[in-house]
Amino acid sequence: MNASEYFRAKLQFEIDVMDVADAVPGSLVVVDTRRQSSWDHGHIPGAVHMPTARIPELAAVLVPPGSRVVVYSWGPGCNGSTFAALAFAELGYSVKEMIGGIEYWIRNGLPVETVSGAHAERPDPLVTAEPVIRPYS
Repeated sequence: MNASEYFRAKLQFEIDVMDVADAVPGSLVVVDTRRQSSWDHGHIPGAVHMPTARIPELAAVLVPPGSRVVVYSWGPGCNGSTFAALAFAELGYSVKEMIGGIEYWIRNGLPVETVSGAHAERPDPLVTAEPVIRPYS
């Protein structure tokens, strides 16, 4: 495989944080693959919580067949979403890994949901050049 083939293939299996944020509602099933305490700390509004180890058991129950799945974990320093993407792929799902994870979701100023509701932080100017304003609902 040459460099061009590698990068073309890589782009088929990754999705950018902003592409997930801009996706048509309901077109993707976004899955948070982190542990319960991380989910409770904050997650993408509307995401499904499914820790990686439970994907084989829960995928068919929580994700309709034929769904386009996007998985995420903490961030670039964590490969949990890679393991989760592999698990979904082995179950036959169309799956992409959200690069940057929730860390870059938050750094882009996108909303995060907790038990107290949704909130967003100020965008990190090192990550996004434009202010991002997203509704919380």
